[in-house]
Amino acid sequence: MARTRDESSPLFAGNAAGTLRLIVYLALAVVLMVLDHRNGWLWRVRYATAAVVEPVYRLAGLPAAGVRAVSVTFADRQRLTEQNQRLREDLLLANAKLNRMAAVAEQNQRLKELLDTQHSLNLNVQLARVIGVDLGAYRYELTLNMGARDGVRSGQPVIDARGVMGQVKEVLPTTSMVMLITDPSHAIPVVIERTGLRTVAYGSRDGAELSLPNIPQAADVRAGDKLLTSGLGGRFPPGFPVGEVRSVAPSASGMFLMAMARPSADLDRSEDVLLLHDQAEPDGPPAPVTPMGPPRDLAPAASASAAAPPAASGVRR
Repeated sequence: MARTRDESSPLFAGNAAGTLRLIVYLALAVVLMVLDHRNGWLWRVRYATAAVVEPVYRLAGLPAAGVRAVSVTFADRQRLTEQNQRLREDLLLANAKLNRMAAVAEQNQRLKELLDTQHSLNLNVQLARVIGVDLGAYRYELTLNMGARDGVRSGQPVIDARGVMGQVKEVLPTTSMVMLITDPSHAIPVVIERTGLRTVAYGSRDGAELSLPNIPQAADVRAGDKLLTSGLGGRFPPGFPVGEVRSVAPSASGMFLMAMARPSADLDRSEDVLLLHDQAEPDGPPAPVTPMGPPRDLAPAASASAAAPPAASGVRR
């Protein structure tokens, strides 16, 4: 359907005025392009316009930039928080492993000391582990993980790498009870290493020291003297460390000296102990001496000579 004259475009109108207007527009465009190419006028106009419009763009973009910055900040903070939490967990785990390794190293050192004690003294011992501690009122005992099924007997001495700990008090099928030397009802014969004085060390009420209440007034006992097992009574073999004298003072009665000693063994820290199987023979009266006599092959001849009468002796006249 053909358009009418009124509906035609004014730019491409068929009359002379429209054609002239088109030519003027084209010429103006060519002039502007030439001027812009030679002098850069339009570029300066665009530059000035951009300088005016740029703040408007920045102002319009502030909300979006703010939202983006806040989201990035929260994301970074959450990531840093998670990383910090993981680092804290790794640090705690590393500390726990380090403490465990230190404990294992210390335990290995104690076991090495026990084995060194066994080898140096050539003892027939049995290694046992402490599984219970009873430090009640006036009772100081340990529970070991070995009993009658393992050959443990009542009265066996118990030692660690540093000295005497006590003796087996009660034996059960799989466990045994050990009375410590610091128990108030325990006594152990000792000898002072420096002077050779023999006495008895008793447990104390506080369970931390040994008491030596029957030392003669004239005895030479000093702080720092070492106490060793004397072997009397046959319960503890001689020569094992028992304690170290800490103080010496007159007793309440004034007739004896009373010394307090610190145990040599780690009574409150040892986790592994040694049970002694070789015990000293109990001291007692000497065995009767077998009567001595002539050898059996000479006994008949001696009897015959004793029965024959002696020959008469005289002088021939």
